[in-house]
Amino acid sequence: MSGHDPQLVDPKRFAEIRHLRATDPDAIARAHAARRRRPVLGDNGRLFILAADHPARGALGVGDEPMAMADRYLLLERLTVALARPGVDGVLATPDIIDDLALLGALDDKVVVGSMNRGGLRGAAFEMDDRYTAYDLPGIVRDGLDFAKCLLRVDLDDAGTSATLEATARAVSAAAAARVPIMLEPFMSTRRDGAVVNDLSTEAVITSIAIAAGLGTSSAYSWMKLPVVDDMERVMAATTLPTLLLGGERADDPAATYASWQRALALPGVRGLVVGRALVYPPDGDVIRAVDTAAALVHDA
Repeated sequence: MSGHDPQLVDPKRFAEIRHLRATDPDAIARAHAARRRRPVLGDNGRLFILAADHPARGALGVGDEPMAMADRYLLLERLTVALARPGVDGVLATPDIIDDLALLGALDDKVVVGSMNRGGLRGAAFEMDDRYTAYDLPGIVRDGLDFAKCLLRVDLDDAGTSATLEATARAVSAAAAARVPIMLEPFMSTRRDGAVVNDLSTEAVITSIAIAAGLGTSSAYSWMKLPVVDDMERVMAATTLPTLLLGGERADDPAATYASWQRALALPGVRGLVVGRALVYPPDGDVIRAVDTAAALVHDA
């Protein structure tokens, strides 16, 4: 699956979405209300979630293609195809994408995760002051979504981190009060040549877990969303919270990436994967094969 293939989704469906958005915006609320919901965890207790919240941060690149995710129709086509595959449990995105998928009828029996903080735009001077500018908990409850997600990058040299920590603590407390699971994606980060770089050492990931897990007035509904790094046994020994592994950037060697995911998925406390660009825009363009491979790793583990 490569290029913009309009046969994947009938172009008339996109015309309907444009028409509804202009003439009947309440159709979005009706689509959410009509969605068939499911338990967050299925019978095997595992989750495989597709991530598509990158564009709202201005992060449109995949590999060496800086505008790969700029075509919204192509992104929706790929997500729709991927969500229809066996073993794909749900999607993580901002309201614009979730609303489009709801209008397309692609969210029935899926776990829908609302991405909350997108204000720390990629490359911005205020990137660490990561405002909660997408979903909030009332919006997630209103639309009947199943999960919330927060990104928490901690830069000890950037004062903007303190505002992000406080906002994230409030989000965790609100999620617990609403009984909505919330996944925290923490990193120890720094700036290098003007760009934010996440520290993927084992010690840094463990430190980020300790900081994130203590946020909010209750941890009852908190989950972790963690990178796969060296010595994942030590990483998973740092928390009792249920954990999903993140896929990260697209790799040139998918086989090695799949192998690292498979090893980490076998560890106690790991419940599944949350992967975006690596599968929706795989190096060979074959979305179905990439998604099916990852789904098998999660559900056959």
